[in-house]
Amino acid sequence: MTAPTLPATMTAIEIAEPGGPEQLRATTRPLPVPGPGEVLLEVAAAGVNRPDIIQRQGHYAPPPGASDIPGLEVSGRVVALGPDVTGLAVGDAVCALLAGGGYAEYCAVPASLCLPVPAGLSMVQAAAVPETFFTVWHNVFERGALISGESLLVHGGSSGIGTTAIQLGRAFGAKVFTTAGNAEKCRVCEELGAFRAIDYSREDFVAVIKEINGKKGVDVILDMVGGEYLARNLEILAADGRHVSIAFLKGAKATLNLMPLMLKRQTLTGSTLRPRPVAEKARIAQALREKAWPLLESGTVKLVLHQTFPLAAAAEAHRLMESSAHIGKIVLTVR
Repeated sequence: MTAPTLPATMTAIEIAEPGGPEQLRATTRPLPVPGPGEVLLEVAAAGVNRPDIIQRQGHYAPPPGASDIPGLEVSGRVVALGPDVTGLAVGDAVCALLAGGGYAEYCAVPASLCLPVPAGLSMVQAAAVPETFFTVWHNVFERGALISGESLLVHGGSSGIGTTAIQLGRAFGAKVFTTAGNAEKCRVCEELGAFRAIDYSREDFVAVIKEINGKKGVDVILDMVGGEYLARNLEILAADGRHVSIAFLKGAKATLNLMPLMLKRQTLTGSTLRPRPVAEKARIAQALREKAWPLLESGTVKLVLHQTFPLAAAAEAHRLMESSAHIGKIVLTVR
């Protein structure tokens, strides 16, 4: 396919200064130039994620060398190849994981972090896949080592991460518990495959899991709450269980009694995805292509899309995410 004629500049959404959603504003930037091993994408849509909110607030700086433009996942078409790119061609439709730069008409991304748009998904749906699938696969199945026949507790089950973790856990044979903030969110979580969704606004998840799973507890916990949840999580974490932290909405510090952890041989681990080396993220991409893409393409795992906004309305998208009224993913449409 002949490479298209490209403009010299593009529209992007930048963070004017740390603060609220009103600090997101449209600006004109030079077109990115793909470096060695990178491709330039004409962005169709960009996913909105909680780290974008934290970056806008001034608490999550991009890694060295990454764009200051927010946005960690996109879908689009390849319009230019940097040096030494193999496996992709101009015109290919892909979705990609970014270290930044997604809220824009074009972005440069390592070719190894691009995956084909799953068959049956639109470009808008595909933009909502990479960040959550990379995060869940690495933390639940690699760090958490979840296997068929085990049990998984997912906090924040109605979030993008949560809806993905519930479905992937169920697809790979786990008994999945989750927490969510109201009856409607719990209903959706159970429809997605959760064995039991616990309404944390009126139920104690520790008591519910003890009642259902008895003294065994759960084998893996995916936690994005932090704070006082840690001690409560470990109370119901099984012997040889794995607790995986990916965020801390209720605080990064917690008080921990080490004796029960030692007696039950529990493992505490966690990770962040954005600053990881490209080679490590590329390895996760390959695992997703082999293990998760067939589930998406068959409809076994579904993309849960709550609402879309045009790129210029990024502030409104952030307000919705901060309200926690959504179920699943929020996406900005660019083309």
